[in-house]
Amino acid sequence: MNSTTALFYVFSTVLLFAAFRVITARSTVHAALFLVLSFFSASCVWMLLQAEFLAIALVLVYVGAVMVLFLFVVMMLDINSDAFREGFWKHFPLAGIVGAVIAVEMAMVLLRGHRQSDAPQFTPQAIEMGNTRILGIEIYTDYLYPLQLAAVLLLVAIISAIALTLRARKDSRYQNPAEQVRVRKADRLRIVQMAPVIEVPSAPAAPQEGSKS
Repeated sequence: MNSTTALFYVFSTVLLFAAFRVITARSTVHAALFLVLSFFSASCVWMLLQAEFLAIALVLVYVGAVMVLFLFVVMMLDINSDAFREGFWKHFPLAGIVGAVIAVEMAMVLLRGHRQSDAPQFTPQAIEMGNTRILGIEIYTDYLYPLQLAAVLLLVAIISAIALTLRARKDSRYQNPAEQVRVRKADRLRIVQMAPVIEVPSAPAAPQEGSKS
């Protein structure tokens, strides 16, 4: 066993432990921190696989932006997670079965990829191009349609999230763009006729000193 294999087992063990603590931690903040640790461990595994672009993108996008924003929201809202965790162990057997099926499917796909004898070999010219350029060429040539399909699915997810959160509520205030476009001058400006200003009579002068009453 060389150093690369040893580091792979170390990072994989930390990744599995952090992923397990994400779903078992009682505190939401602790779960988010364990998720950050799992992202770091996954990026280290990708570095060992010489996928530098994916590793850096994972750290910059998820750890540096998404998880920091998530931590700010969780710590500012102070959500009580005890109510959300009620019935967790009740549904744990079904969740465990689903997770085991997904793990078996991923293992079958990975083992099938390792057993292929006609795996593509990188030429010295491809190695000189760099990991990022090769990844871009593969995405926008051989995997263009799956990339577009994933983009459409993400767009549908964004629209669904917006539609679910923008429900009509009594305490929500919103503007109707259609009414703003159809607005007229008479709706914005009202001319009111008012009576002329009447001058207030001045107060009587005070009697001077020494005058007879």
